[in-house]
Amino acid sequence: MTLLSNIVRTGAVVGALTLTAGVAAAEDITLWTLNFSSEAANNAMQKIATDFEAANPGINVEIVTRGTDDHKTALRVAAGSDKGPDIFFSWAGLGLGGEYIKAGLSLPLDKYYAQYKWDDELVPAAASFSKIYEGGRHGVPYSFRGEALYYNKALFQKAGITEEPKNYDELVADAEKLKAAGIPAITFGGTVNWHLMRLMDVILESKCGIDKHDALTNMKTSWATEPCAAASFAELDKWSKNYILSPFMGIDNAQSFNLFVGGRAAMMLEGDWLVQQLAEAGSLDDYDVFPFPTGTNRLYGFAEYHYISSKSKNPDTAAKFLDYFMSTPAQQAVLGQFSTTSINRNVVYKDLRPLDQKWVDIFNAYTQVYMNGDQAFPLDVTTEYFRVINEVASGNVAPADAGGQLQNFIDNRR
Repeated sequence: MTLLSNIVRTGAVVGALTLTAGVAAAEDITLWTLNFSSEAANNAMQKIATDFEAANPGINVEIVTRGTDDHKTALRVAAGSDKGPDIFFSWAGLGLGGEYIKAGLSLPLDKYYAQYKWDDELVPAAASFSKIYEGGRHGVPYSFRGEALYYNKALFQKAGITEEPKNYDELVADAEKLKAAGIPAITFGGTVNWHLMRLMDVILESKCGIDKHDALTNMKTSWATEPCAAASFAELDKWSKNYILSPFMGIDNAQSFNLFVGGRAAMMLEGDWLVQQLAEAGSLDDYDVFPFPTGTNRLYGFAEYHYISSKSKNPDTAAKFLDYFMSTPAQQAVLGQFSTTSINRNVVYKDLRPLDQKWVDIFNAYTQVYMNGDQAFPLDVTTEYFRVINEVASGNVAPADAGGQLQNFIDNRR
């Protein structure tokens, strides 16, 4: 396979470069990743690779970047051939990174977790995704994103809400207080499927608990017959009719954000990245955040991972690079460039804004994570999951029928 574009070679001057995957010198490693929209993230990766080479003479790191779709295509081709990168980027979860693990492209990393004591360095919630696969631990964190409920302090006060809800029933009671005060409880953009999906995901965690929720997303129990699935769709219907700022199916997530900062709704279910967006839009003092109160002690979120390829001729060297990437000195040097918080639990944060500090505390408080539905499901099931959610929220499918429709698709997929 010839890679002709977006190739960055660290440690060497490159003119016209044509690289054949897998045909590298004994101490060369190749990392396939995305060409991120954040130039800071791209520069941070370049810095880590260059610093690693300086600390390890004789080892060269070649970083190959592509757009998202081209990257996925290249990985699928690699999975079916005898050539590939040493390290590759993908998302964590059964439905994204799991696709390549099932295809045999990922090398189990149990011995490297033990050798390098990675669990002592990594934020527990970020590392937890490596444990969800059968047959060993796969991948290490590149970044971790948590999602929680942001709220407008003034609107909560106006509705008479004096403390954050401790469980799902208290949250619904607060939504009722907001409704009584003429304030929509929450805002979503329905034109992007994944935005409203977040509400269904957290309701499932709340109504089903850990074991049943995981069994449903792993497609090991029936959506048609599991009572908590029907109860969750009924809750989604209730939120859609009573608590979501309407109309929401005709707007996107960006418009939803503008409505939130405009004081039109009390809450948003968003990720840690929203802190900077809120800072740019106004005063952070107007907002606070708390994890969705599911009662399961798992944090809602997703991770981006690096995997060592089963095609690698130098897996030990690849693991050595990943150990350097995740190390406290390397992560300290690029703090804030990959994401708001680091995957390394030992980095030192200085002059954090209160909401940033709250996210650091949240990440360190949770050792288990449940992930977004579109990362838990295979792609085709995700598309049907989106459709069913949207149909329930639009009033076109009765909540009692929704689980059966999703299960029918799962049973008949090829």
